[in-house]
Amino acid sequence: MRICPLCEATCGLTLTIEGGRVTAARGDRDDVFSKGFVCPKGAAFGGLDADPDRLTTPLVREDGRLRPATWDEAFDAVAAGLRPLIEAYGPQVVGVVLGNPNAHTMAGALYPPVLLQGLRTRSLFTASTLDQMPKHVSSGLLFGDPFAIPVPDLDRTDHLLLLGANPLESNGSLCTAPDFPGRLKALRARGGTLVVVDPRRTRTAALADRHLAIRPGTDALLLAALVHVLLAEGLTALGHLEEHTEGLDELTGALAPFTPEVVAEACDVPAEEIRTLARGLAAARTAAVYGRIGSCTVEHGTLANWLVDVLNVLTGNLDRPGGALFPLPAAGPRPRTPGPGKGFALGRWRSRVSGHPEAKSELPLAALAEEIDTPGEGRIRAVIAIAANPVLSAPDGHRLDAALAGLDFMVSVDPYLNETSRHAHVVLPPPPPSQSAHHDFSFNAFAIRNQVRYTRRAVPLAAGLMDECEIHARLVLAATGMHGAPPESVDALVVDTTLAKAVADPASPVHGRDPKALADLLTGSDGPERRLDLMLRLGPYGDGFGADPEGLTLDRLLAAPHGIDLGPLAARLPGLLRTRSGRIELLPEPIVADLPRLRGALAARPAGLVLVGRRHLRSNNSWLHNVPALMGGSNRCTLHVHPDDAARLGVSDGARVRVTADGGAVEVPAEVTEAVRPGVVSLPHGWGHDRPGTRLSVAVAEPGANVNQLLDGRRLDPLSGTAVLNGFPVEVQPLP
Repeated sequence: MRICPLCEATCGLTLTIEGGRVTAARGDRDDVFSKGFVCPKGAAFGGLDADPDRLTTPLVREDGRLRPATWDEAFDAVAAGLRPLIEAYGPQVVGVVLGNPNAHTMAGALYPPVLLQGLRTRSLFTASTLDQMPKHVSSGLLFGDPFAIPVPDLDRTDHLLLLGANPLESNGSLCTAPDFPGRLKALRARGGTLVVVDPRRTRTAALADRHLAIRPGTDALLLAALVHVLLAEGLTALGHLEEHTEGLDELTGALAPFTPEVVAEACDVPAEEIRTLARGLAAARTAAVYGRIGSCTVEHGTLANWLVDVLNVLTGNLDRPGGALFPLPAAGPRPRTPGPGKGFALGRWRSRVSGHPEAKSELPLAALAEEIDTPGEGRIRAVIAIAANPVLSAPDGHRLDAALAGLDFMVSVDPYLNETSRHAHVVLPPPPPSQSAHHDFSFNAFAIRNQVRYTRRAVPLAAGLMDECEIHARLVLAATGMHGAPPESVDALVVDTTLAKAVADPASPVHGRDPKALADLLTGSDGPERRLDLMLRLGPYGDGFGADPEGLTLDRLLAAPHGIDLGPLAARLPGLLRTRSGRIELLPEPIVADLPRLRGALAARPAGLVLVGRRHLRSNNSWLHNVPALMGGSNRCTLHVHPDDAARLGVSDGARVRVTADGGAVEVPAEVTEAVRPGVVSLPHGWGHDRPGTRLSVAVAEPGANVNQLLDGRRLDPLSGTAVLNGFPVEVQPLP
């Protein structure tokens, strides 16, 4: 058995292994969460696992070329490359770049926080500012915790409003739900209502009771109008949330300008349709509003995500079955006593060049290039890139490509020599996923049902490879001045630090006990397993090191290879709230300050075409374009153009076109289709495998075009620092 690491659905797999190689993968019918569901990515697990282009030895740059090296040579080179720079210029000159595959591995969850703490650098850039950071910021402002993200209770809701989400292709995001498509069909079958807001006629939109083909980038305006209707028509019903919420009266005044009639033209959605949508939400027995990447990577992404949960609050559907609930993951913290918290702050420091405010301790990934190539004190001279390919995933890859080439030093943890890692001075390749243990620390925090699963490596670690957790531990040591110390010392340090805090906490089940004695009780075959055992024991279902003999431990989890079901999501308020008031703060000051910008958008109209991205079922960003089984079919890099626009522009189906925007131009084949509304074109994300020096033999055969090269990095949501990857203006010209 193995948990699939290829998307956020986290489906259980049953693997067929012959001669130490995965030859087949199917859904695990006994998995407590996925119950046998598998998508084409999971079925192609073996192809990814055995990809001949995967690196099998570290690479070290010598005389300008990367050569195979031993592990000791590689970590010697890391220490020799990083430490002199840190000692000469300070820790801020080291930029840490984390890609989203980190959320899909145990190592990526356990070790980067230790690395950052040891380095003491504020130069942190992650894929969050190309994806979900607006949700973190809005949750931080509303609830006081950027990780307190409610998810729709798919299996019990009567009415679901989806914005900018296409789960029939993505399998869901910030909503971990195996067989998301089946759950939507079950919603319809039990008489529920599905409404999809999307400028594209996606497979999800085709399934819906109602599809609103909104003008891209205007989600926040539509949501503001929905809130306006609820307030103006007296349709709010906060229920149990009323005593835990503040700012309702102020919210009414703040959103007064956003009437359906005023918003309708900007959104291209009729006013009466907006009123009908709002009334339907209010009248539903239970309802949930869910927005995803199409509502995040736009100019008003934080406002849109704030309004999603304002709607859930005003209809009384936040924190109740059938609405939007907060998961309680097994390896997360125990619920705390209700009361005021520290709150959530933005802009505690700013980027050196453009002065972008930090959000959740991160700076915009779109600003990485300028932080490297702009001279001056504190410029980034070294980069540690872990499972990241920002040359493709961030705006203006050409500039970042050149900036990375000019670094004093770069280390990349990556199984491939890709568009980003090709610039590294040291490449540290992790083993294939079948040779790694797996527990979903991140995605269980977004799961639609509380459960816990852990799988040890399915295939023994091959000779010459190093366990991914050991790679990370040794990287921590080499980067923080402890090179040569045993890698298990990193895990031991975390265990000791965590237990010291736990025994000093009066609310902890181990308060007052001896931390060394507790450490001796931990089980597991290695440091990562001991840390998992620690987190499970101290977590909300844990045994508390004997305080609850029936509680969860690693041993109990190992005895359940298909996982342990921990029950449906349940209400968690007010204990989850960590705002300074101890209440849901409906109208935080940063939101108030950004609303004038949204009012200005009421008069804005695109002069021509605007571009949106799209997701393929067989792909996940730039990861999977080197797996033959996942290429072909609909997984193609084409520009979707509506027939009316194609006729006006003189573009024929299959003909090549040039797409131009702020950051440059790309050339792609056109695909004339009614899947997009007029005035909108769509190009998928993650392509552009045409740079020299990579080792991606399948991907380079069909390189496609990098949509992010159309952007120069200046378009950002100011509150979250998230790049505007959707709803920006472009020009399209047919090529001879």
